[in-house]
Amino acid sequence: MMILGLVQWLEPVHGYDVRRELLSWSAEKWANVQPGSIYHALRKLTDEGLLHEVATEQVGARPARTTYGITDKGKAEFQSLLRNGWWNLTQAADPFMAAFSFLPALPREEAVAALRNRAIQLRAGAQQLEAATTADWADNKPAYVAWMWERSIAMAEAEIAWCERTAKRIETMGDAWTSINQV
Repeated sequence: MMILGLVQWLEPVHGYDVRRELLSWSAEKWANVQPGSIYHALRKLTDEGLLHEVATEQVGARPARTTYGITDKGKAEFQSLLRNGWWNLTQAADPFMAAFSFLPALPREEAVAALRNRAIQLRAGAQQLEAATTADWADNKPAYVAWMWERSIAMAEAEIAWCERTAKRIETMGDAWTSINQV
C-alpha cells in the first residue's frame, strides 16, 4: 500500500525518490517497509500490472533509473488496501507478547529488569519522535505525518506505563513468584 500510494502521489517517480520519502517518514519503523526492498517491490508491482514503467534513463556512467507510474489496476488495489487499513482493526504480531507468555521462565529480577529496559527503549523512541515533530524538515511534511508520530508517542507512553506497573507488581510478589513459576 505504501509504495502504491507514494507512486500515485508522486508520479512519475524514481525508486530512489520513493525510498527517500519513506525514510523521511521513518516508515521502516511502523509500516514494515524496509528500504532495501523498495526496488524489488517496484519491479514486482510492475510485473503484477499495478505499476508501469514510464521511462528508463541513464546519465553518464550511473546506473539506469526507471521512472514509475500507477496503472488503473494499481489505483484500485491502493484504494482497496487503503480502505482495509482504515476500516478494519488488525493486530500486528508482537514477539514480546509471545515472550511475555513465558514470564515464569525468567528469574524475577531478570523479568523486572527486562520490563524496565523495555520502558527505557520505548521512552527513547518516543523522544526521537518528539524531536522529529519539532525539526525543521518536518515543516515540509503534511500535518498528518506529525499526527502519526503523535499516535506512536501515545502508544509508547501507554506501554511504558504498563511496563512500569508490571515490573512493580512482579517486584513486590515476594514468595508468590515461586508459585507462579510452578504453573
